[in-house]
Amino acid sequence: MGTGNFSDDFKRDAVAQITERGYPIKEVSERLGVSLHSLYAWKRKFAKATSGDADKDAEIRRLKRELARVSEERDILKNRRGLQPACARYKQPVLASAA
Repeated sequence: MGTGNFSDDFKRDAVAQITERGYPIKEVSERLGVSLHSLYAWKRKFAKATSGDADKDAEIRRLKRELARVSEERDILKNRRGLQPACARYKQPVLASAA
């Protein structure tokens, strides 16, 4: 593989192919004509810059779980009888009107 000076944008794009798109490092290395060693070094260098994204993703997952929990609590409170099946709520009025 040849030697060359690559721009930071090129390096970030190469790392994005590995981290975001899920391509194997060996495949990216062969396709771009870059050594495996260089790709691993770039990944180490530029993955640290995107660690804030991982924190944001973790926060988003936590907030989605909390939203699901709160929505479930709201739905339970809207239904004053709790989590009873629909047939249990209407069983007594049907029997009372039949008698």
